Formats: sequence, C-alpha cells, structure tokens
Amino acid sequence: MQQAIEVVSEVSNFSAEAAEPRRSVARSGGGSSLLVVGPCDRLEDLGCEVFTTAVGDAAQHLSAMAVVDILWLTSAETIDTETLTTLCEMAAERDCHLVCETSFAALDRISAAVPDGLRVEMLVDADATERRVALAAAQRAVGQVVHEVTRDPAMERIDRLQEEVARISRLLGDLAGQRGGLLGTPVGYAPANEDYGNYGGQVRAPGRDFAAMPRSFVPEERTIERQRAKAVRRMLRQRRMREQYFPADLFADPAWDMLLDLYAARLERQPVSVSSLCIAAAVPATTALRWIKTMSDAGLFLREADPQDGRRIFIALAEGAHESMARYFEALED
Repeated sequence: MQQAIEVVSEVSNFSAEAAEPRRSVARSGGGSSLLVVGPCDRLEDLGCEVFTTAVGDAAQHLSAMAVVDILWLTSAETIDTETLTTLCEMAAERDCHLVCETSFAALDRISAAVPDGLRVEMLVDADATERRVALAAAQRAVGQVVHEVTRDPAMERIDRLQEEVARISRLLGDLAGQRGGLLGTPVGYAPANEDYGNYGGQVRAPGRDFAAMPRSFVPEERTIERQRAKAVRRMLRQRRMREQYFPADLFADPAWDMLLDLYAARLERQPVSVSSLCIAAAVPATTALRWIKTMSDAGLFLREADPQDGRRIFIALAEGAHESMARYFEALED
C-alpha cells in the first residue's frame, strides 16, 4: 500500500530532575502524531517518522505532548499490568487510538487491560503488512487523508471481511424471523390464567389436569443442550478435518467458526477467553482479533469480565445472536 504519510512532531525534552513546560506539536499535511512505546526496530518498514520513548517514561511523554493521535505499544507483553492500565486510561482520556502488539501467551492479560470504548488495533506476532493495515486503520479513525495509488492486497482482504460480516448479520437477522430481528428478544408465552381469546391466529390448547408424564419421558433441557453441543463440536471437527486434505485458507471462515465455538460453549456453560476464541477461528491471531472486534461492533459478541481473575476477559454471544444460532440449528434438525 502506497500512502503519503507525513508525521511532523516536536516533543518536549525531559531531564532527570524535571520536565520542561508542554510544547505544542507541529502538524502538516493532515499528518498524525505517533508516539511509540518500546523498541521501534520493527516499525522501520512503515514508511513514516515516529517518536519513541521507554516504557518508564511513556506516561510522562504522553502527558507532555499537546496532541497525540496514535499510541503504539510495540511489546505490550513486557509492560506490567499496572503501567499498561495507566497508559490505556491516559489514551482514553486523550482520545488516542491504541495500537497494541503482544505475544499470544499474553493476549488475555493485554485484552483485559484495554477498557471498553477505547479504539484499539490488536496485533499478535504481526508482520509488516499487518502493521501497515493497523496504522491505516488508526489513521482513518483520526481523519487521516490517504491518497491511494493502488489497492493493497491487505486492504482488499479487509473489504472482504466487512462484506462477510454484513452477510452473516443479514443471515442471522433472517433466522431471527418474527422474534424482532437479530437484537430482538424471544416472544414469551402467555401465563396459564391469561385469556386466550385475544390471540387471533395462534393455536393454544385449553388447560387440562393431565397427570405428569414419568420423568424418564420428559426431555430435560440440559440433555438437549448437551446433545446439540456435541453436534456443534462435531461440525467444528469436520471443518478442521478438511485442512488435512485441502489448503487451510481455501475454506477460511473465521466468523462462522467463532459463532459455532461460542454457541457450543454457551450450551456447555463454559466461558471462552480471547485466546481460546482466536484458536477456534483457525486463522492467524491478528486476523482473529480483527474479526472479534468487527463482530463486537456488529452487536454479535460481548465482552464479559472474569469474576475470578481481573486480568482476563471472556467473549460471549449476544442474546440476539444466541437466539439466531438456536433457531438455525432447530431448522437443521427439522
């Protein structure tokens, strides 16, 4: 991707005794101010001028800069949780866009430290193309003007991802049917003593004093859920088996794989961490994280705090998405 990116900044100099008064940041050509925390050797191929600071001085530099559009953490896994939380809070206060590089092992801890509402691009063991895509996304968020000469293949993939999410959202909305759409709630049944005369077009049996069926003949909800969970897991295993005979990227469908995994986990009443969901997506972690963000923005996924461990969050299906998945599998079983 060929971009005309110019970042011109003047950052205050710090001494060991005290910091000089805050200075304004000079900007030209609509460029973004970019502050990099940590080693920047991997950012040389981004093609833009950056200003760096050590982790220990990051909060001081961030406070002293008059304008900061993008805060880039190149090795977030090396930052302790307290410092990382402080930097995220400062980024939210300054309305910065956060770009966060981390290892897969630290992904859950880093994700938990990022507050809801903070604009963030997560990168896991990223390559040069993924960094350029993250930078472009961050710059779009701050109104950066990008003059494209050619379409980068990475941007083409982003467009296809967005189209796929839109298609899945329409599919789930159609499956929701009369239940109010994707974000609607199920239609409740009337109480036993309610007058049925007002329900035109609906068939309801009058109340009868039938004796209860033997317990062995009454289908238990948990039994049904376990059976369906097994069916969903079987479907996921079948999708992974294809990779033994065909190239894995030939059938890559991370959005559907994540929907299946989250649906099965809910039936099993098991939480799903960010790292676990990335594995289930069967694509590179950075791509999976981008999908999680897209699906969350679309209202399909929810972030839930781990009540036992504040350093981790869980991803769950939104209620409307769960209802649509249930109706989909009910239709398959008919």
